[in-house]
Amino acid sequence: MRQTVIAVVGGKKSGKTTTIEVLTRELVNRGYRVATVKHIPEPNFTIDKERKDTWRYAHSGAQTVIAASADEIATIEKVHGKNFSLEEILRRSRGSDIVFLEGFRQLVAKARGIYKIVVVKSADDVAEAVETFEPILVFTGPYAPERLGMKGPYFDIFKDAKKIADLIEKLVIKEAVT
Repeated sequence: MRQTVIAVVGGKKSGKTTTIEVLTRELVNRGYRVATVKHIPEPNFTIDKERKDTWRYAHSGAQTVIAASADEIATIEKVHGKNFSLEEILRRSRGSDIVFLEGFRQLVAKARGIYKIVVVKSADDVAEAVETFEPILVFTGPYAPERLGMKGPYFDIFKDAKKIADLIEKLVIKEAVT
């Protein structure tokens, strides 16, 4: 099966993470393998804790550090300022049926093979999204617009998660046939 990639885009505190969380739960319950990728724009962000063993390994020169526990495996790849392409990021999610990207506005804006779920808080957000993103699968978020020239339907993520998941499922099936 070919991977279906969906970007969830919107402003800060618009509900992107909640949208992904709700849809992931629904799609996993339907039997899909879901991967999520979070864009973190802060320049010096690290998940590694200073002075812990994994941090010490990386600071001694290890390019890849793997931490394994009973319930999870974390891989930390030190890239030293390298900008990853979307293809490189998606390669790390092999084995998933659906990949949700949170953020990555510039990388995904006009990428035709990546559907967008746009989380909106205002009419201005809708207007900007229509100008910026293609193709738009659906709008969601705290602002319930009355069409406003939207290029997709609006669904409330809390009331209509199943409807959004149905749209995603149709994409997965369509892409499996292609």
